[in-house]
Amino acid sequence: MFEKLGLTRMAQALAAHAGSRVEVVARNVANADTPGFRAMDMPAFASMYEDDGFSLRGTRVGHIVNERSLSSSPVMSGSGMTPNGNDVSLDQQMMKAIEARQSHEMALAVYRSTSAIIRTSLGRNN
Repeated sequence: MFEKLGLTRMAQALAAHAGSRVEVVARNVANADTPGFRAMDMPAFASMYEDDGFSLRGTRVGHIVNERSLSSSPVMSGSGMTPNGNDVSLDQQMMKAIEARQSHEMALAVYRSTSAIIRTSLGRNN
C-alpha cells in the first residue's frame, strides 16, 4: 500500500541514498592513511531521483539543469593531496557523514508522518 504513494517512495529512495553515502564515507575514513587513495562521494540525491509525480520544473532559462549524467555510483570528490598521494580529509568526511545522517532522519520523519496520516484517515490511532 505505501509503495504506491509517491512521497513514501521518495522517502525510501532518500533513505537508501543516505545509507549508500554513509558506506562511501566509511570507506574513505577507513582508507585515510592508505597511500594514493582518492576520496569518493555520492552524487546529490536530487540529481539521481527522478519521478514523474515529483520531477523538477524550471521556471526560467537555466533554472534547473536536468541531466542524468551522474550515476548512483560514487564519484571522486578529492580535495588536496597529502605527500603520500592520499586526498582524504577527515573533517570533510565527518561533515558528509553528518549530512547523510540528517538526510536519513528526514526520510524517516517523512515516512512516519505519512504513516500517521494514513492510519488516522483509516480511523486507527496506533
